[in-house]
Amino acid sequence: MSVRFVITDAMWGRIEPLMPADPVRGRRWADHRRTLEAIAWKYRTCSPWRDLPKELGSFQTAHKRLIRWAVDGTWERILAALLAAADADADIGWTVSVDSTVCRAHQHAAGARKKGLQARPNPTTTRWDARAAA
Repeated sequence: MSVRFVITDAMWGRIEPLMPADPVRGRRWADHRRTLEAIAWKYRTCSPWRDLPKELGSFQTAHKRLIRWAVDGTWERILAALLAAADADADIGWTVSVDSTVCRAHQHAAGARKKGLQARPNPTTTRWDARAAA
């Protein structure tokens, strides 16, 4: 099975300096670019983590790294840097649309009780003592 990669060399050149360094103790981390490709593949295909192709490495590595980067602020740093670069190049449009429309449902559609109707017991259920009396 062949995997289509989505992170180009130009994209990786901007992202690589923002990635966390290898830990001082312990093993070196798996390749950040391959892990980032695995995370992108997972969200692009909406597949479960366990269906990650072998070319992209272990699904546990990708999932743990996704969570670790969310906790330590790596994703926020990457987003802020890429937005700043795009804004400096006038490569991004900041159009904001605000809609203050309010749509109210009719009282009957909202589940309000109707006047004059009493709540009746459900005829499909019987009480245990009614069966015993019969």
